[in-house]
Amino acid sequence: MTVLAVSALLVLAGCSTDEPSTGASSSPSAGTGSGTGEQSKFFVQADYDKQLALLDAAPTGPAGKPWEQALNPAMVETAKFKKPGPYKICFSNAGLNNPWRQVGFKTMQAEVDTHRGRISKFVHVDAEGKDQKQIADINDLLGKGCHALIVSPNTTATLTPAVEAACQKGLPVIVFDRGVDTACPVTFINPIGGYGFGHVAAEFVTQKMKRGGKVLALRILPGVDVLETRWSAAKLAFDKAGVDVVGVEFTDGDPAKTKKIVNDYIQRYGTIDGVWMDAGAVAGAAVEAFEDAGKPVPPINGEDQLDFLKLWKDKKLTAIAPTYPTYQWRTPIIAALKILDGEQVPNPWKLPQPTITQDNLDEYVDPTMPPLHYAMCGCTDLPDYPRRWK
Repeated sequence: MTVLAVSALLVLAGCSTDEPSTGASSSPSAGTGSGTGEQSKFFVQADYDKQLALLDAAPTGPAGKPWEQALNPAMVETAKFKKPGPYKICFSNAGLNNPWRQVGFKTMQAEVDTHRGRISKFVHVDAEGKDQKQIADINDLLGKGCHALIVSPNTTATLTPAVEAACQKGLPVIVFDRGVDTACPVTFINPIGGYGFGHVAAEFVTQKMKRGGKVLALRILPGVDVLETRWSAAKLAFDKAGVDVVGVEFTDGDPAKTKKIVNDYIQRYGTIDGVWMDAGAVAGAAVEAFEDAGKPVPPINGEDQLDFLKLWKDKKLTAIAPTYPTYQWRTPIIAALKILDGEQVPNPWKLPQPTITQDNLDEYVDPTMPPLHYAMCGCTDLPDYPRRWK
């Protein structure tokens, strides 16, 4: 089975549309631009400004352990949650339906293994990318005697009431990866976030392509805060640069669909001058579509998935990989134990979000690991590496 076929079985099942994502925005910065449509309803100017400022912030915390570091941390008290161990930690997961989430969960399981004396039971429930299942999962976990609840929401608005209900039960709730529209969790853990990712990628693409050239934007699915804010930041960069965004398409994270979309745009326009993506799992498929059409691969962004990094190196692409590191899957376990010890934790807990460039690409390309592995797993010091991740 080819890498693309394997990827197709793992990708996130999302909503599909041929139209750009649009939404009302009260922000004065939300212009219409050329082909970018209206600004997303998720866009918040103040959050955008904060995230871009964090791109240059120096982290605090243990050197060489970015999953324990924080950017500009504001500490919160957790003494009311202190209790003796060992602990039962419960995790409501949005899904294991793409390579990024699979690598991350393996990393989380390995982190749990390093605390076996303190964690008596780790309960994981997979929502399979379904909001209603995750709501039911959380409700069920509330009756299971969990000492702490970790939630990675499937979508933002729909999961908010379920998270609020969990908070009202008095147990510490830790949200990570994707957020919710409530401040009740003890902490929200993620790297700098979507605005940072989207900005870095869009700035690179616009700087490397000809002014006024044609950009194809490829998105995964609507309604997830980190993905919506990636697009929000990219839209601002594209509008400012005056590029021609000829399409904003949802791929469902499907490599075959991605190749078809890219090929359709090549057939329609002849030349595509830049490709921007809100997630990198299908970046390899986009590259292959240009090669299959006999066209040069334009400036493009992906992520730290190894198939893309290897293509980048082998084909000498003009590329960049802003990241959303899978090492963040370690942090909720560390946070849960700190909270149950009554120690202060940052809220929000913003982790470093490195970028892979041509200058440091060789540091991350590892030919011994599978193509769907993520280079920034932060897992090399964990039990059973590398076998667990192969």
